[in-house]
Amino acid sequence: MTASQPKIEKATFAGGCFWCIEAALSPIEGVMDIQSGYTGGHDSKPSYEKVCSHTTGHLEAVQIKFDPERIAYEELLNHFWQQIDPTDPGGQFHDRGESYQTAIFYHSEEQRLLAEASKKALEESKRFSKPIVTGILPALPFYPAEDYHQGYHKKNSLRYKLYHQGSGREDFIKKHWPKDNGELKKRLTPMQYQVTQENGTEPAFRNEFWDHKQEGIYVDIVSGEPLFSSKDKFDSGCGWPSFTKPLLKGYLQEKQDTSHHMTRTEVRSVEADSHLGHVFEDGPGPEGLRYCINSAALRFIPKEDLEREGYGDFSILFR
Repeated sequence: MTASQPKIEKATFAGGCFWCIEAALSPIEGVMDIQSGYTGGHDSKPSYEKVCSHTTGHLEAVQIKFDPERIAYEELLNHFWQQIDPTDPGGQFHDRGESYQTAIFYHSEEQRLLAEASKKALEESKRFSKPIVTGILPALPFYPAEDYHQGYHKKNSLRYKLYHQGSGREDFIKKHWPKDNGELKKRLTPMQYQVTQENGTEPAFRNEFWDHKQEGIYVDIVSGEPLFSSKDKFDSGCGWPSFTKPLLKGYLQEKQDTSHHMTRTEVRSVEADSHLGHVFEDGPGPEGLRYCINSAALRFIPKEDLEREGYGDFSILFR
């Protein structure tokens, strides 16, 4: 190994549906590679069908290759705990049965000790009222899952988001692990943070998308939730991006806003709970609505990049 080559270590976690764990851990700085797969069982040729039938003894898991100089194993453990219900012995959320149980598979004695210490710290934190049942087990052969499972959250972004939300995992994480605003402050610009986290409003006519005409979709700057399409964008003359309707109403939540001595309907994203803007009843569409949205709450994805960015389901809008 030369000085320029990083030392790579492995970490293996089972946290229920491997799509969700892969999606959560793959963006972490220092994670070099991540695969969804099966481990902990007795069948040397496991398949998704066999594992889901609970006949092989395998758990759905992810195996991570990481650079310990960039992220410590303890940090990976912390990220893992924040994606699961470690008190559930029968599966995870809507996914029930042996193959969806949680476990940490250690690859060295050091990893075992760190995992035990991490589990003990979580128990002593009293964050959960029930006992922590996630197992800490020696690593066993890991079998990569079928190709269509790898990077599922990117290749099928819409379906993944619907599953993640509908399974109950998303609400559980929000309840037990509130957002880290310190991390968001580092990732977002001051205006993006002020708008999405502090219900701010950017200046009219001096924002990125108020007169933007390129074809594509607009997603939440924090979470990537798909929100609006250029097909529904129109020039309202107000100085902010305006849309006649959202891509899917299920990605938006509406709340009464009585700030500034007015009564308005605020629009927020569901997953990230970002403040987006307001909806008014003076639009040109069939429902007469105008979604007046802050550019700072949005990221634009051109139609030609939808497939590559994991939003291929929306390509049909531009054919």
